[in-house]
Amino acid sequence: MSEKLKLYGFNNLTKSLSFNIFDICYAETQKDQKEYIEYIDDMYNSDRLITILTNLTQMIGAQILNISQQDYEPQGASVTVLIAEKTMVPMGKTHVAHLDKSHVTVHTYPEYHPETCVATFRVDIDVSTCGEITPLSTLDYLIGAFDSDVITMDYRVRGFTRSLKGKKLFMDHEIHSIQEYIDKETLKEYNAVDINVPEANLFHTKMVREKICLDDYLFNTNIEELSKEKKQDIENRLKKEMTEIFIGKTV
Repeated sequence: MSEKLKLYGFNNLTKSLSFNIFDICYAETQKDQKEYIEYIDDMYNSDRLITILTNLTQMIGAQILNISQQDYEPQGASVTVLIAEKTMVPMGKTHVAHLDKSHVTVHTYPEYHPETCVATFRVDIDVSTCGEITPLSTLDYLIGAFDSDVITMDYRVRGFTRSLKGKKLFMDHEIHSIQEYIDKETLKEYNAVDINVPEANLFHTKMVREKICLDDYLFNTNIEELSKEKKQDIENRLKKEMTEIFIGKTV
């Protein structure tokens, strides 16, 4: 809503955004595949993820209370950030309620197919906030922070808060689709589909990149050395991988 709501007490609405991206790559040999995993694991280690989540937290106007990070063997990383509205500052040993429900988490999953030479790097980011702050404003930043070929997003608002007159409010901002919060120029690069249940405050959007510039998807492979037939074969493999992730079905 454009005007700030006048509420009775604290805004008890919980707003949760689940943001998943898939970055697709072609790695020809087993050596290339191994090096790709090592590259992506180093590129998006827990320290880099902390930087991304710190920027995200600042964008939604929240305050970081605690950060936990972990890098895994043989690959992958996780970061969890406990956050609160900037007006909700912990006082000594007493902490404001609801902080356990305001957090940002990220997990990475690098993997590759041993036969098709297609490698897929997946990132899962979950943002859960209580109060007035909402994670929807960070979508353009998140899409740009990763090489996003396929994106799935779920947004849900739970619980209720009360107006000064005691009326229950189950939503404190207007939304018809997650796409409303993504830059139009960004949307032009993707095919986007919605599955929304506004009566339940549930919104789902999935996106897949419209065009492939093959040179952007080759790892340790010179496009100039590939035949026309080889280029088409690689492009078909990449498109098949994206399509299967987008529709959630093996084809």
